[in-house]
Amino acid sequence: MKSAAVAFFNKIEFPVLLAGLVVAFGLWGFVELMEAAHATTPHAFDTEILLAFRQAGQPDHPIGPLWLQGAMRDITSLGSTSVLVLITAAVIVYLLLIRRPGSALLIFVAVAGGQVLSSLLKAGIDRPRPELVSHLVDETSLSFPSGHAMLSAVTYLTLGSLAARFLPDRTTKIFALCLAVLITVLVGTSRVYLGVHWPSDVLGGWCAGFAWAMLCWLVARFLQRRHAVIDSE
Repeated sequence: MKSAAVAFFNKIEFPVLLAGLVVAFGLWGFVELMEAAHATTPHAFDTEILLAFRQAGQPDHPIGPLWLQGAMRDITSLGSTSVLVLITAAVIVYLLLIRRPGSALLIFVAVAGGQVLSSLLKAGIDRPRPELVSHLVDETSLSFPSGHAMLSAVTYLTLGSLAARFLPDRTTKIFALCLAVLITVLVGTSRVYLGVHWPSDVLGGWCAGFAWAMLCWLVARFLQRRHAVIDSE
């Protein structure tokens, strides 16, 4: 029995195993964070972190100099729908021009599916925006999960994993994936700094986004092995 289990895990490639773990932990984390989203009063975790980004006793004044506020607005735009659609469309057109329709389809399905999933989750959970601090940008949609956090995770991680397929060595592959994660983290952090999301909203967005992106990657890898959709290298 033990030898059979060892043989099974030996057949699984490390990237596939890692992606599966990301999906599993992402789903588990999202379900756990939903409890905070459904609570009638904000969790201490949410309030403490949100207030940590504001000057003591002044919830309308964020910490740091004025240029930091502008920088956070710029960073948060990297996760906006318009920017993500522009980046996604540019990549899809490029992939079509170099005759990689399968990769273009993967990008479209991952990003468009993530957008639909984010909207459904927001409507189903129906959590209002935080009112504990002032909002430094205008937002009208629901709060959980953070769409910026989720869709930046989906888009940049999908693009990073796609770019890693074409890069020549392990170092550049790791750099592409780390850059995707860094942008995602910065976008999510900016949402809390700007006061438009509870920290649990952002964590929930990251969990759902990473899980969805890795699930799409696993499906694409399976189809690639079957020579069904994804272009061969």
